[in-house]
Amino acid sequence: MTATVDVVVGAGPTGLTAAGDLARAGRSVAVLEKWPTVNPSSRAFATMARTLEVLDARGLADDLLTTGHRAPGVSIFAGARIDLTHLDSPYRFVLVTPQTDVDRALARYAQGHGADIRRGVEVVALHQDADGVTVTARAGADAPQEFWRARYVVGADGAHSTVRTVLGVDFPGETVLSSLVLADVKLADGPAGGGLTVGSTRDVLGFLAPYGRHDSDGSWYRAMVWDRHHQVDDDVPADRTEINTALLRAFSADPGLVEIGWTSRFHCDERQVERYRHGRVFLAGDAAHVHSPMGGQGMNTGIQDAANLAWKIDAVLSGADEALLDTYHTERHPIGRRVLRQSGLMARAITLHPRGARFMRNLLASKLLRIPHVRDAVAGSFAGTGLRYAGPGSVGTRATQIPLTEGRLAELLRVPGFVFLRERGAPLVDGFGGAQAQRRDAGPAVLVRPDGYIAWTGDSANRSAWAAALPLPATPSACGFRR
Repeated sequence: MTATVDVVVGAGPTGLTAAGDLARAGRSVAVLEKWPTVNPSSRAFATMARTLEVLDARGLADDLLTTGHRAPGVSIFAGARIDLTHLDSPYRFVLVTPQTDVDRALARYAQGHGADIRRGVEVVALHQDADGVTVTARAGADAPQEFWRARYVVGADGAHSTVRTVLGVDFPGETVLSSLVLADVKLADGPAGGGLTVGSTRDVLGFLAPYGRHDSDGSWYRAMVWDRHHQVDDDVPADRTEINTALLRAFSADPGLVEIGWTSRFHCDERQVERYRHGRVFLAGDAAHVHSPMGGQGMNTGIQDAANLAWKIDAVLSGADEALLDTYHTERHPIGRRVLRQSGLMARAITLHPRGARFMRNLLASKLLRIPHVRDAVAGSFAGTGLRYAGPGSVGTRATQIPLTEGRLAELLRVPGFVFLRERGAPLVDGFGGAQAQRRDAGPAVLVRPDGYIAWTGDSANRSAWAAALPLPATPSACGFRR
């Protein structure tokens, strides 16, 4: 049995974010991943604005931005478009880049801070007691069992989560679409405009996202196709004819398919566990919720789950009330439910079959999305910047856009702990040991959580008020949760 550590199960983007954040805070972290090697293909391809803000607060956004394609919006049907160019964010676009790039960046982040990533190690059992969790694992079917002692376990091991299974947790929901095909394709004549584009008829769906990579004979795209009348099992390979025909019918034009990189056939479900916390074990990412790929929300929601959870585990390990860990469920479960409904609504709208319903969809959607407040609300929900946690006024909203007299909030958040943003002209706050900065605008003082959300607003001189919003007493060490 190893020394007591924090165990993260799953080395995907959710697990790596949690592991990196805990390791950055000085915790001993082991990541157990059952697959022995990194999967070279990836389903996720869209990194949303809110996720880019989260990655920026970890020093990871800039490298991804140098290689990814910035898509300004999503064209869905009949001229309707989700316009991201008005987002209240530094990132007014969706970054199209393979999930493998995001995984590599997060793995460097986690390992750079000392996380121990063990590949080819599968969890087979969990046993909780009052002081921690005993994790039983093995490195192969015939290998002897290994035992890990964990204070807390984060189950981030995907839609077919072993952690969820050994906990005996139900995963209620239903299948939305079956026989969807993902592929990386090179096209000689893809759609213009640089954005994500959906094409559909009553029976066929096509989706194209440009990678921004160009060869002499074409450009590369992430493609997704679906044919109502060609429903086969997930293990049936997709061939060139199926993909080319579906794209041609969906977009009413020949895209000039030049080459196919890889393909994957799958079905999409809408499922969510009822509770994200089970004693000392937490479910995050696809282990807690899965949904339609429409909108590209899966990877993004999981990364944000992890950012919410990790700082709370760190705080409790430093002496904060364990009830803080319950707020992971109360804050993230409603977000997961909303993403399920949002992506499901988009999937059902795009694949509508009745002619009358499609007519009304086409008539209303394009008109509504041209109304500024509707446009911005839809874009903010899609990008994650419009999602918030419960709280009075601005409490529970992102602090990203607060202007500072010097530097940026994302840079201050690269050091674990709360950040205090004082009113313009206010002196340093005595007794607050974390990072401080001064607002450039006329807004109130703001206490920012480690995940970038506002915990309190008010008068910086009101020590009792802002101190009450901290999970630990206001001491020089507590703001970074080190004792």
